Amino acid sequence: MKKLIDRLISSESGAGMLLLFAAFLALVFANIPGLDKLYNWFVHFTPFTIPSFNILGSMHFWINDALMALFFFAIGLELKREMLEGQLKHFSQVLLPVFAALGGVIVPALVFVVINLNAQNHAIHGWAIPTATDIAFAVGVLALLGRRIPSSLKIFVLTLAIMDDLCAIVIIALFYTGDLSFLYLLLSFMIVGALVFINRLGVSNKTPYVILSLILWFFVLNSGIHASIAGVVAAFTIPLYTKKGNSMSKEMEQTLGLPVNYIILPLFAFVNAGVNMHGLDASHVFGTVPMGIFLGLFVGKQIGIFLFSFIIIKAGFAYMPEKANWKQLYAIAIICGIGFTMSLFVDGLAYGENSILLYHGTDKLAILCGSLVSGVVGYFAAKIVGNNPDGSPKKAKN
Repeated sequence: MKKLIDRLISSESGAGMLLLFAAFLALVFANIPGLDKLYNWFVHFTPFTIPSFNILGSMHFWINDALMALFFFAIGLELKREMLEGQLKHFSQVLLPVFAALGGVIVPALVFVVINLNAQNHAIHGWAIPTATDIAFAVGVLALLGRRIPSSLKIFVLTLAIMDDLCAIVIIALFYTGDLSFLYLLLSFMIVGALVFINRLGVSNKTPYVILSLILWFFVLNSGIHASIAGVVAAFTIPLYTKKGNSMSKEMEQTLGLPVNYIILPLFAFVNAGVNMHGLDASHVFGTVPMGIFLGLFVGKQIGIFLFSFIIIKAGFAYMPEKANWKQLYAIAIICGIGFTMSLFVDGLAYGENSILLYHGTDKLAILCGSLVSGVVGYFAAKIVGNNPDGSPKKAKN
């Protein structure tokens, strides 16, 4: 048993399996009488508060806004390493996921708008719901695929998903947020400047970086921008190598690997995947809003990402990710239709408490179904067109 546990912990697929199991468990708890009360208690339970700093958070808050910032920090560390000495060190390779992310935002939004253009009850307000890619769940699917997918495509997805989230946050700030705090934004920029300054000074002690990163998280949290972005920004200020020759960035990345994959991400899946499906009316399932969301995620995402990738590669401005092909790229584009958490977040901003009254929860069900179908179809598509389990290319059949 110990060998089995050790093998699961050391494998990416083990982390992905745990993540998906946590999401499944959340759905079970949220939809079984008795267990649903326990689930709601856990999600809304407030372990502690810091009133003097205006932090009054439930478990949902501490997991989504605090612990997930660590996940984004780890992703930022990996991206910086790849950009400086790995897959993304060439500008053309960075350009591809950024341009693909743009397609993954524009096309799903257009799909939703076309379907809901003449709809009533301000349905059009939800146009941004299908525009994001959920990093945690996408990474979970990629983890299950293991070495069937080239590592270059995994980096492509991580970069694209982060760009997607940045686009989503800009959209929220411009169209769904009315109370951005420019004071805290200014303070955030000042802390980023301080982090860059100590980096340039060659400070090799982790403590100043950790303290300033925590302060940055607090300022970003109160600025109106999602606090997880503080993790990405802070990670890019961590020196890859110090004057002593050791890699602070790689050390932090290795330290965070286990708790992020086996504690933070499963907790994140559990508190966010518990969609209550009681009282749904089948007559509303095919309404314009749920259909716009579902088709935006499952159809719009894959078309937008692949089309924009195809255009920029054929134009010669970017290159196909290393050891990847068009079929694998399309399969990955399908997986990126997993919107889930950010989509649910934007849905709450777009419709608020009117969601149940107007759409009987079918908008949230569409997010769940669109994400699930994208994940399942994308997984099997990637498995079919991907490499052998050991990472070697499949031989073409005569």
